[in-house]
Amino acid sequence: MSEFKIYPAIDMRGGKCVRLIQGDYNQETVYGDSPFDMAKNFADQGAEWIHMVDLDGAKEGSRINDAYVIQAAKELGAKIQIGGGIRTEADIATYLDNGVERVILGSTAVSDPAFTKDMIRKYGKHIAIGIDAKDGRVATHGWLQTSETLAIELGKALADAGAETFIVTDIATDGMLSGPNVQGVVAMAEATGKGVIASGGISSLDDLAALQNYEKSGIIGAIIGKAIYTNRFTVKEALEKVRG
Repeated sequence: MSEFKIYPAIDMRGGKCVRLIQGDYNQETVYGDSPFDMAKNFADQGAEWIHMVDLDGAKEGSRINDAYVIQAAKELGAKIQIGGGIRTEADIATYLDNGVERVILGSTAVSDPAFTKDMIRKYGKHIAIGIDAKDGRVATHGWLQTSETLAIELGKALADAGAETFIVTDIATDGMLSGPNVQGVVAMAEATGKGVIASGGISSLDDLAALQNYEKSGIIGAIIGKAIYTNRFTVKEALEKVRG
């Protein structure tokens, strides 16, 4: 069976399940009143992993929608990975102690590399590095700021520190259903020599196949959001596609 995993995404804001266009908080669509019910629906369709994002947390710099994440981790059979608003070791420990499988460090990876490296050493495979890139540079704080840091350089530095999993989002494609930036994701996998999960732009089952073609280069999965919510395909169909 393929190692390439599907990560259906649940973006949480104000306790609801939403999607933003290119990370813009003013371009929001609400797709469900309960993040937990959405997660259960994905798990019922066979999802092995569920990708959850605390959008309020990303903006405020603290855990805000964590109750839904912890409920999903405790009650569903799927593994949960969570990003957004994780700034301290207490945040990481709270999630991991409550059954969450993987915690994503994003803005912190840029603003506090020393802390990030320390957490990688301490928690190993339970830490993923989220790199949100705009024109090759890293965007932070819910994409409200773009740093001078080159995405590839950040990836290399953290891979050297022991990070095993990277989640690379191309902001230009996110929520646009325009196809993923395959080239950018492959470049990150080749530069780091680690596993990379692609995020942003996936609009069809063919997009998944295009990414899965690079499994040997280190592309280990894809995060799917808007395509599921706009009924381009179901989680079940995506799983069947990659399992071939």
